[in-house]
Amino acid sequence: MPCLTSELLTRYAMPMPKMVKPKVIPGFDVLKWKQETQEKIYRETEGMTREEVREYIRKGAEVFRNEPEELKKRR
Repeated sequence: MPCLTSELLTRYAMPMPKMVKPKVIPGFDVLKWKQETQEKIYRETEGMTREEVREYIRKGAEVFRNEPEELKKRR
């Protein structure tokens, strides 16, 4: 039996993730929005301890998880 290389293992044994194309919104600059969001998070978490930052992120994730079903369907 031939030896399987890592390339063959990754190609045939692991399914490829589906690529999701982002929706294009005319006139909306995604990179600018992402940069502004990162800067806002940096400003809000500046000076926090690691535990405080964890709590900050956990609260945001909890809101996202608990959003109403009708909003989840729109995504």
